[in-house]
Amino acid sequence: AYTPFYFLATLAKMGRMHAPGHGISRSSAPYVRSAPGWLKNLYTGDDVKDQIYKLAKKGLTPSKIGVRLRDSKGIANVSALTGNKILRILKAKGLAPNLPEDLYHLIKKAVSVRKHMEKNRRDKDAKFRLILIESRIHRLARYYKKAQVLPPTFRYQSATASTLVS
Repeated sequence: AYTPFYFLATLAKMGRMHAPGHGISRSSAPYVRSAPGWLKNLYTGDDVKDQIYKLAKKGLTPSKIGVRLRDSKGIANVSALTGNKILRILKAKGLAPNLPEDLYHLIKKAVSVRKHMEKNRRDKDAKFRLILIESRIHRLARYYKKAQVLPPTFRYQSATASTLVS
């Protein structure tokens, strides 16, 4: 049977990887893909790229760069002004991080949970959560190796993980 909200019905079947929820709540991008006129008058694509390079050299990640540009400069959508996303701009200049951001944060979380486990040996819940986090790391690493973002020799090891995120 046809429902006008068919896309909602299909999305509701998907679930979270390590959680019971089937939530479909999310934000949506604006309908208009071009930058507003007032923003085009303030900044050119090259101005925005220069600001991105400057922030990347300070050590900010692509998502932090986007937040900084949105909050301080009013640039909500970099690709509307430059034609490229922040990570692509950084890759073209050779300033992209060597680990993908989502994998980096998962490894960072695993390192902090493992550090907690050293102090609190009897914390069984933390042990279980660590197993879930590390399975997500392995799954994501497998994807990035297949997509050739990571080298095929990359291997997550808990002993050397703290050096990856330091």
